[in-house]
Amino acid sequence: MTILSEENSASSPFRPVTAPSDSARSAAADRQRELTKPAGSLGRLEALGEWIAACQDTCPPRSLERVRVVVFAGDHGVAAHGVSAYPPEVTAQMVENIRAGGAAVNVLADIAGAAVRVVDIAVDADTDSSVSAFKIRRSSGSIDREDALTEDEVLAAIAAGAAIADEEVDGGADLLIAGDMGIGNTTPATVLIATLTDTEPVAAVGRGTGIDDAGWIRKTAAIRDAMRRARPVAKNPTDLLRVAGGADIAALAGFLAQAAHRRTPVILDGLVVTAAALVAEDAAAGARSWWVAGHRSAEPAHSLALRHLRLEPIVELEMRLGEGSGALAALPLVRAGVGTLNSMATFADSGVSTGDSEARSDIEAHSSIEEH
Repeated sequence: MTILSEENSASSPFRPVTAPSDSARSAAADRQRELTKPAGSLGRLEALGEWIAACQDTCPPRSLERVRVVVFAGDHGVAAHGVSAYPPEVTAQMVENIRAGGAAVNVLADIAGAAVRVVDIAVDADTDSSVSAFKIRRSSGSIDREDALTEDEVLAAIAAGAAIADEEVDGGADLLIAGDMGIGNTTPATVLIATLTDTEPVAAVGRGTGIDDAGWIRKTAAIRDAMRRARPVAKNPTDLLRVAGGADIAALAGFLAQAAHRRTPVILDGLVVTAAALVAEDAAAGARSWWVAGHRSAEPAHSLALRHLRLEPIVELEMRLGEGSGALAALPLVRAGVGTLNSMATFADSGVSTGDSEARSDIEAHSSIEEH
């Protein structure tokens, strides 16, 4: 499926994606067995290091020197109908807070060694020119009663996301983190996930920013109505984003797909980013092999999306903030997987004995017993 005209289809991010390097992944797995540790003893860290090696097509993998967080900001008309604990004007305020360095994403990025960029895709206010170059419109439509975007707007949003990915990769980014900011954005995200996983609204709807029972009922009703409008276009990713997504989520989908085409690994964040990833994988088959799930959100729809994408979260901390915060919590573990693979001594280099196969099996068994 293409999202643009035939003559522009080659540049569309929504086309099949080439997988990371099998040979580099295999070489990384072989190297793991040469390092001074029992085979498999670093668990998931080994898989993360092998994934980065495959993405970089080299073994041992290079250290991650330029990690970039891009926070996609946008408002949603449905927020005016009581589906969030916060008023819509908070989106613009938080964009400025992120730009000024005062948000959780900024603190976590400093700790993890990453840089933060926020982009206004559909904030319902005027924002600083440093963040608004890719703005599509002021707020997406209220998806329970109208389309989120026009046909031109959804194409422009997807193209904006792809262009942002290109800017970051061309600027030297060797790993990307996708984040989100927008009051009410968990509502369209849940609609997309529930539609694509064929899940009833009551099983998918979470508390978002902390809504009470009355807010949860309003949110569930809005999602039910939006899903009714979305079902006829569920098999067309671009139309699904147009009808039931929003400019920020469409831009995220374009960003994630284009990062995969640019052979750049991405740590996914929570519900909203993973909803965009679900649509992007549906449209750009194979993109998911370039992503890992940073964490599992407290939102039930996030687990549904991760299961559908066959991605296991790196951490589970009951987070539900967005902004890229959960992915940043996982970033040090990705760095650890890379560091151990590229910096540990091998048995041959260190002079540490591997022992005969029987003795080594005994050592590994003893190590396993000690861990438990």
